Amino acid sequence: MNLMGCGTALVTPFRRDGSVDEPALHALVNWQIEEGISFLVPCGTTGEAATLTEQEWLRTIEVVIGAADGRVPIFAGCTSNATREAVAKAERLAQMPGLTGILTANPYYNRPGQEGQYQHFRAIAQAVGLPVLLYNIPSRTGANLEPATVLRLSEEKNIIGIKESSGSIAQITELINLLPRAFSVFAGDDGMALPAIAVGGCGLVSVASNEIPGQMAAMVGAALENDWATARRINRHYGRLLAANFMEPSPAPVKAVLSLMGKIGDDAVRLPMVKVSPTTQRKLERIAGELGLLVEAPPSGADLRMF
Repeated sequence: MNLMGCGTALVTPFRRDGSVDEPALHALVNWQIEEGISFLVPCGTTGEAATLTEQEWLRTIEVVIGAADGRVPIFAGCTSNATREAVAKAERLAQMPGLTGILTANPYYNRPGQEGQYQHFRAIAQAVGLPVLLYNIPSRTGANLEPATVLRLSEEKNIIGIKESSGSIAQITELINLLPRAFSVFAGDDGMALPAIAVGGCGLVSVASNEIPGQMAAMVGAALENDWATARRINRHYGRLLAANFMEPSPAPVKAVLSLMGKIGDDAVRLPMVKVSPTTQRKLERIAGELGLLVEAPPSGADLRMF
């Protein structure tokens, strides 16, 4: 499949009692699609998947699929540090109607070498017919998936791409130069989107698009169309927000902003994550206010004409 553009690594809204806020999630999905997001990724790092029970994980994905109603592809987070469990989770998702594919990250904590990671991802891909997006995020997992290993994995017909969150433009460039053109390489960090696309990447899996989906979709779209003047202007305009989303461990800052915007009812996160500090909350409110996110926004097209 030809997957490209800007996808959103969706937050999982919680109520104050800690339960998943399904109506808020449904509304968030609708808004994302209406604003032009290319695809959605529920239950990844930003979705706090590691804190969800199995029942909550499956139900959250079902809600996203139902709300999307076939309008955009859905790639659900499906990660475990035990290969047998990761395969079992993938097999459960393969039975879910309407799901496009899965996103699966490096096995965490175990810190496997390249051969261990190769065998892990290969086992997942061979267990299901769904398209598989690899997810390399060494800062969270303690393991880096090297380009040569990704090249080996690309031989599996249903491993179609990678969300690359190493933070290294050299590694992203090597990936793009090594891999077949049909293999999709996505930036996994908002700040790396334009450099990654400039060297041949096909898009971004974004945190900031939770808050500004239309603007991030427009930025990525402009870059993919070689309209770098527009892409740079959008990136510069919202750069403070992109950085502020990581003032404290994600997704606490982006949830704080979404709550200020009225897009989710509460900025609750689950332990061991905690809400942002009062100091960070004030900074986020100031930035969001200066960007016009705390008042009723103009229609998406009008909002983007300034760029």
